Amino acid sequence: MPPTQAESVIKNIIREIGQECAAHGEIVSETLVAFMVKAVVLDPSNGFNMDRTLIKSDVQKLVKLCVSRLLDSKNPSLDTIKMQVYFDMNYTSREEFLKEHHRVLESRLGSILREITDNRACAREELESLYRKVVSYMLLRSGLGSPTDIKIVREATAALQSVFPQAELGTFLTLSKKDKERQLKDFSMLVTGIRLFNRDCGKGGEGIDDLPAILHEAIPATTQHIDSQLQTAQDLAYSYTAILEKVTKNPLMSKELQPYMLKETLYNVRQYEIFLQIILSDIITCAQEVEMMIKQLGAQLEQLKMTVKSKTAVPTSQVFPIFIALSSLWTSFQDETVLVSVLSNLTAHLEQFLGAHKLLFPEKVMQDLLNEVTVKTDMYRMKEHMEDRVHLVDFRKQEWLFPETTANFDKLLIQYRGFCAYTFATTDGLLLPGNPAIGILKHKEKYYTFSTKSAAYSFAENPEIYIDLIREKAKKNAELIQLLELHQHFETLIPYSQANLRQKITHSVQTDLSHMRRDNCSQVYPSKDASTQSMREGSTGVPRPQIYIAGLRGGQAKTTYGIRVNLTRAVDET
Repeated sequence: MPPTQAESVIKNIIREIGQECAAHGEIVSETLVAFMVKAVVLDPSNGFNMDRTLIKSDVQKLVKLCVSRLLDSKNPSLDTIKMQVYFDMNYTSREEFLKEHHRVLESRLGSILREITDNRACAREELESLYRKVVSYMLLRSGLGSPTDIKIVREATAALQSVFPQAELGTFLTLSKKDKERQLKDFSMLVTGIRLFNRDCGKGGEGIDDLPAILHEAIPATTQHIDSQLQTAQDLAYSYTAILEKVTKNPLMSKELQPYMLKETLYNVRQYEIFLQIILSDIITCAQEVEMMIKQLGAQLEQLKMTVKSKTAVPTSQVFPIFIALSSLWTSFQDETVLVSVLSNLTAHLEQFLGAHKLLFPEKVMQDLLNEVTVKTDMYRMKEHMEDRVHLVDFRKQEWLFPETTANFDKLLIQYRGFCAYTFATTDGLLLPGNPAIGILKHKEKYYTFSTKSAAYSFAENPEIYIDLIREKAKKNAELIQLLELHQHFETLIPYSQANLRQKITHSVQTDLSHMRRDNCSQVYPSKDASTQSMREGSTGVPRPQIYIAGLRGGQAKTTYGIRVNLTRAVDET
């Protein structure tokens, strides 16, 4: 089947699944459906042959299985897959986000910028109108107040006149388009710097929010909220892990608990924990940036004050560079404000994917299951075996790494997000944290950790057996591909990061299942390495920070609107 025809068929399958779900009152995104199609095909128990083209009965079976899974509201596996899709669609690295944010802001200025640079004003009224447009452009570019607020417009006009009097418009109009754009950007930064300086001196700053103060309040509130959510997630993970350990030693109990999908629930909460760690890492970076910027702001304002102190005229060569630096710094404050807001909203939206916990394990059920069970934290487990290390003399062929003999030991990229490979393989999917202090096994240029010394020894005897078992388990539980970072094992079916799902949901999905091994994409942005394996304990409960920016990421629209911070109350008001 030609690729274009195959693509059309698979799109129809995805559309049909979406319509079936909608008919049952469940609205699902094409991205989620596309991922579910892959998950169903991947699961060997569903019996799809990867080496032949889909026939009509295959399509009917595929649609039926996908719809059934997508409508299963009590399935933690579905919740985890939804969470993963949502996170991939709404999260990107700090650098990529800020780059995109600035691109969107520039695109919003395109129309008014063209109106100014293409203008051929000659008459006095036309020149006055053009100057007003320039002032509006300055305000829109700086984001410091509305161009429809008279007080703000007057203040910005006065600042602009001090660096670019209206009388100079004629000369400006003779410039090339590029030179006009360059000058407008420079004038905008100068006007911004002047207004910020006047605000600091108590002589202006109408409509300018105190971003350093807002961030000083918002970042700790957001951090504490994420810490609180992390603690809750980790407590659940520790409890589920303890119950599962008991179950693995008691076959009768294992059969009784099968309908509860205990492992799938553990995967759900561990994935949530990992995403919170990623977000928290970014928030901490914001905090560090803001702390540094606040010091820079104070220094720049002080430098300006000293430069203009008791002087009627100051050379532009002395003050203009400081005004421009001040403007650039304020743009960074705006960036951090937007970023903190987006991360806070992302955190809040992830909570919707935890619904299965209370349904499957209400408090009474958990109390019964935890009876006579010792719940251990990840940190406790690691301390238990801290001295129980691999002896190099026991191994001739394998390479083992230890903190005292390995440079950048804590930067090594551990397989399976640092969970014990042997335990996961031999218990049909129990997640226990690996302990690097026992020793890290280097096998085929990849690194593995283990929960105990005996687990390390057993795995090292024949790693490929256990690696295959883990791969087979992931075929049955597709959420494990992202949770354990197994993309390299399935990159023929689900490559890690080659497309933007928002734009190319089904771009290279093909009907011929053997073709599905090649180009299908299930990831929007590369995952972050930072903080996905760290163990955190202890937290403080605070009210959820109300920090929102409506419509920031936009979706399919080319332009994004609505950049606003709304902190309803300070942390100390509760």
